[in-house]
Amino acid sequence: MTGALSTIACAGCGSVPPGSEPFPFRCRNAGHDDVDHVLVRTLDLRTVRFPDPVGPPDNPFLRYRGLLNSYHRATAAGMPDEEFCALVRALDARVARLDGHGFGCTPLRRDAALSARLGFTEPGGVWVKDETGNVAGSHKARHLMGVLLHLAVAERMGLTDPARRPDLAIASCGNAALAAAVLASAGDWALQVYVPVDADRGIVTRLEQLGAHVTTCPRLPDQPGDPTYHRLMGELAAGALPLTCQGNLNGMAIEGGQTLGYEIVTGLASAGQELDHLVVQVGGGALATACIRAFEEAAALGVVSGVPRVHTVQTQGAHPLERAYHLVRAGLPARPRPADLQAAMSAAARHRSAYMWPWETEPKSLATGILDDETYDWRAVVEGMLRSGGEPVVASEDQIATAHVLGNEAGYHADPTGTAGLAGLIELCSRGMVGPHERVAVLFTGVQR
Repeated sequence: MTGALSTIACAGCGSVPPGSEPFPFRCRNAGHDDVDHVLVRTLDLRTVRFPDPVGPPDNPFLRYRGLLNSYHRATAAGMPDEEFCALVRALDARVARLDGHGFGCTPLRRDAALSARLGFTEPGGVWVKDETGNVAGSHKARHLMGVLLHLAVAERMGLTDPARRPDLAIASCGNAALAAAVLASAGDWALQVYVPVDADRGIVTRLEQLGAHVTTCPRLPDQPGDPTYHRLMGELAAGALPLTCQGNLNGMAIEGGQTLGYEIVTGLASAGQELDHLVVQVGGGALATACIRAFEEAAALGVVSGVPRVHTVQTQGAHPLERAYHLVRAGLPARPRPADLQAAMSAAARHRSAYMWPWETEPKSLATGILDDETYDWRAVVEGMLRSGGEPVVASEDQIATAHVLGNEAGYHADPTGTAGLAGLIELCSRGMVGPHERVAVLFTGVQR
């Protein structure tokens, strides 16, 4: 679709969007069968390179532009590198005017206090990737900036008419909606936001200040699943474009999130370190998918020796990913070969409803941001865990609360969702699945508001 540097295809059915498609976000065959349709960007590893681990620029969408499909598409159409960089800088400047700052690489460091508290000794320890200072206070803006660049490039290529823009739309309880509102406003796009009835009033007020049109969606007794997601699907069917963090609705949102994984790789490479484990909290699954793909690409490009064991964290209130993982794992031999795993994941792709369906009861937890009724990007995450040797973790509410306290005592201003990865690490340590000399990374992903 975009020449030699990267291609886009559906991981479920193999469909490839035409080169003239301005919005290569969702598979054209989605919604017509039980296949798990997700558009995936694949790099041609012979023609791309991972940027040097040191030196400017600090903006991740400039530093890692050579790995982005939006960049490949732009340059294949004749856009000079300088023009793409100017486009990123212009969008980032408008983001900064709205949010106080633009995009930058966020800190990654070994936290001595948390490492000691959890019983780690050098060379092991807990590395924290702190996203709380990112645009709109979470990692969500990374995913959506990747989408916004695709929209901007499509207009520059003349594939769409800037005077006849459709609305953008998102379903979210908080951080994703804020990120979408900042970015939509920066790009001068109209945005429809669907939120639950218990959405934070301060967040709703800020959404409206940023020009978003907010609709509150109550749960209906005869409608399983997230009511905001149902309303979003209706809006997309009516012609809106998905400015979402669900990869099944917008595969290009994963690519923007991969910049977080690339930064972890860069930080480790510059320090001569490698991870043994990566623990990621999961709601819809886009963040975990992005981290897995970033490490897989970095390993294929020779930047790291391999992918760490990836573990995911959900709450007792809802853990559809953990359920799906065990359903897939039950069909595999004790020591599956690569061919066994490929066959199992292919079967899962053809029969989504046998592995992933809405949680039967209304999810509740202190970590509200990962209470998705479904893990929309479940299949990539399950496969990533199985390939890397990781496992899903269900954290108790006591562990969620303890992790929040520990994170804030260590100086991070993260909310309970943001520190949920640490809750999962507490559980992993209690099981003896992580050794005291191993290196583990957790992501603090949302600011305490």
